[in-house]
Amino acid sequence: MAAAAQQRPLVTEDPQTIGAGRVLLEAGFDYGRGVEYPVSGLTGQLLRVALVGVSVGISSIAELQVDGGFYNRLTITERHPAPLASMVTATGDSTSDVEDFVVATKVQVLSEQEGRPAFSLRLATKLPNASNESGIGLDTMDFIGSLLVGKTVRSVRTVVNGGFGILSDPVEGNRQSDVITYGASLARALTQAAEVIGEVNGIFDTREDEPDRPSTTRGAVRLGARYTVGGWRGDAAVIVGLTGRDPGIGFGAGFTYVFNAFQVP
Repeated sequence: MAAAAQQRPLVTEDPQTIGAGRVLLEAGFDYGRGVEYPVSGLTGQLLRVALVGVSVGISSIAELQVDGGFYNRLTITERHPAPLASMVTATGDSTSDVEDFVVATKVQVLSEQEGRPAFSLRLATKLPNASNESGIGLDTMDFIGSLLVGKTVRSVRTVVNGGFGILSDPVEGNRQSDVITYGASLARALTQAAEVIGEVNGIFDTREDEPDRPSTTRGAVRLGARYTVGGWRGDAAVIVGLTGRDPGIGFGAGFTYVFNAFQVP
């Protein structure tokens, strides 16, 4: 199934591309409690609605991806001293903004064969759509490069990601933040249509001794399920944070649709 290669609601990226001339559309939402923003000093419950993604298969081994969201709302439960707290214009018990959009290219280097996993490279740029005045944005651009590895053995697909990120530092504009990115996921097919999924995914800050940096170490575990009917697939997951700055617990749900859109010359 074409949709089976794509990862929603997981963050760990599958190395399999969707195929030449195919388009994948996805949409969903998630909600997390106890989300912390160290640069603005805000903590609260975060609702992200209309998280959307579009992937276009520009060849049999490459695809273009655009992912983002239209509405993030943080219900503020705490305010702490922070480097850019004075820039936050939200004075009430909530603040909202758009999600930063990410533009990425994924290229498969080696296809999966018996005895060998698939390997792909993914290069992504995060755009500065969310503002630091809202307290939930940074007004910065970031770059992330990742190696993606995936292999299916019987009914279980295993995917591993590893890479690096070069993140802009809004506190000290004359330097950057270097992080290590990681992810590992499992998808176990129960039937032709249903599967259970799980992953651990996050970033590791190489300068963790500076706690108010936006790149501070973060991670999360996701456990959920997916159900596919034709080109459609629904999903739902529970999210558990691994650090004090991640959501204590959250959940999300959404859908994916894949279809043939055009012929590649």
